[in-house]
Amino acid sequence: MARADTRTLGSDAERLAGAFLKRQGLVPVTTNFRCRLGEIDLIARDGDAIVFVEVRYRGYNRFSRAGLTVDIHKQRKLIRTAALFTAMRPKYANSVMRFDVVAIDADEHGEKTIDWIKDAFRPTDSRL
Repeated sequence: MARADTRTLGSDAERLAGAFLKRQGLVPVTTNFRCRLGEIDLIARDGDAIVFVEVRYRGYNRFSRAGLTVDIHKQRKLIRTAALFTAMRPKYANSVMRFDVVAIDADEHGEKTIDWIKDAFRPTDSRL
């Protein structure tokens, strides 16, 4: 039961993040891109850039804020998955790649705040 609730919370957070980014002018490409290397929650266009977005949600009383939870291991998985995505879709191969994090934190009343961290990390930061 708890697992389904977690999955529902994650899906809701991804929908909220997608709608937020669309209002900011990003154009959706796909959601939940999965391959053998990992998963990318949202992929969108921002001008000439292809943006790979990791969505993180944290409820009230968590030990850390959502934006602080994308560690070096997750960054490496996202970078490798993004490389495979662009290899599979040649029209994006020459695009500038950007990695963003949309962090959603809920307070004790269930009110959510969204923190969009543009260019949260770069492949050179992760030392593949």
